[in-house]
Amino acid sequence: MTLPWLDPDLPPEFPPTAHALKDPSGLLAFGGKLNAHWLQVAYRSGIFPWFNPDEPILWWSPDPRMVVKPEAVKVHRSLKKTLRKQHFSFTVDQAFEQVMHQCAGARNYTHLTWITDDIKAAYIELHQKGYAHSIETWCDGKLVGGLYGVSVGKIFCGESMFSHVSDASKAAFVYLATHLKRWDYQLIDCQVYTDHLASLGAAEIGRTEFMDYLKLYGAAVLPLDAWQGELCATSEAVLERLDSHQ
Repeated sequence: MTLPWLDPDLPPEFPPTAHALKDPSGLLAFGGKLNAHWLQVAYRSGIFPWFNPDEPILWWSPDPRMVVKPEAVKVHRSLKKTLRKQHFSFTVDQAFEQVMHQCAGARNYTHLTWITDDIKAAYIELHQKGYAHSIETWCDGKLVGGLYGVSVGKIFCGESMFSHVSDASKAAFVYLATHLKRWDYQLIDCQVYTDHLASLGAAEIGRTEFMDYLKLYGAAVLPLDAWQGELCATSEAVLERLDSHQ
């Protein structure tokens, strides 16, 4: 099978995801551009970019897809103990560029590649337009963990996370789940399987089922304060939310 090449001088038009390579990776196409518009079209179509610095832009739609519903995120006893002990605080969209920079400094949990400067620039542009978001974990005034991703209606597509303190990225993920649950988000897209994500409750579904979620919830319009309304939350507040959800 010959992969289609996407002309960067034309508007973004991706092949149907069913045309991806018939293996779990779901490689779909190459070429195109990395900017906010191309990313928006891609995510709304169940597609994301993933490539190494010496490769062309590669576009993927895996089958199966790793996902978790916000209410199904697992919080193990050890993580609850960390939340009580560390007294983390969490912010939303207060240090997006810093989070991306820290994620680029280590292998990506989600799809094991480096975050290039071009990727940083494209997602920062998407963040400035209000579609890409970050969760930051702080301890003693220092950024110790976090994650970022793309909001598509009531689906959050996670991209990468980092941690400089034990469980700081897991804590950010748990905070993300409680935040999304408050705004009736239906799904967190984790892209592909890793043990790390499975430990947090994520599981694989077929690409067709994932595309059905996108059709149902990807066009939902949320109020602006869905991401801007809460500037800071504490570990204690997150634990209270978890207890109230049980």
